[in-house]
Amino acid sequence: MLTAFTAGLLLIAVSELGDKTFFIAAILAMRHSRRLVFAGAIVALAGMTVISVLVGQVATLLPEVYILYAEIVLFIGFGIKLLYEASRMPANTCDAEVVQEAKAVVEKAEFKLPKEQTAVTICLEAFVLTFLAEWGDRTQIATVALAARYNPVGVTLGAIVGHALCAAIAVVGGRILAGRISERTLTFAGGFLFLAFGVFAALRENL
Repeated sequence: MLTAFTAGLLLIAVSELGDKTFFIAAILAMRHSRRLVFAGAIVALAGMTVISVLVGQVATLLPEVYILYAEIVLFIGFGIKLLYEASRMPANTCDAEVVQEAKAVVEKAEFKLPKEQTAVTICLEAFVLTFLAEWGDRTQIATVALAARYNPVGVTLGAIVGHALCAAIAVVGGRILAGRISERTLTFAGGFLFLAFGVFAALRENL
């Protein structure tokens, strides 16, 4: 269970810091109560994690060899993709495109909401925007793969803790970090982590 917890925590903490959901939470926290934004975001991320783990458990009904090969291909594929993307990014800068995309999502949502927002509407806004941004994300797919191979409770707890850490950093210090986060460094780190998971899965098959 400890291995599953650590894998889930590392996967999320490295991959989500500086991601679109991170900046959505940071931008919302600049406009609304940090506690309300955090509450809405973490409920969405925890719900997404549970859904991903359940899908991973359903996948265990398939022959084990298929699950293993899918895990290897997914992790190595994501790793190579991230390393390629990182190599094309400028050094020591935040990904302005991701920030602008997150800002556009928030502004579009708030345009449709009343000027006077209640605690419920703020939480709901954070929940919906975070959930939609995370749906189909590479970390969701990777969580499914982890849950199919490791202890599902450990993966769930590790991933939720990782999401909570990233969300807390976003709502507390996102404004300060927005111009300081090196998306290139984080993407490189994520790429190497995905490759490590893929290589470990391949080596485990040969042991």
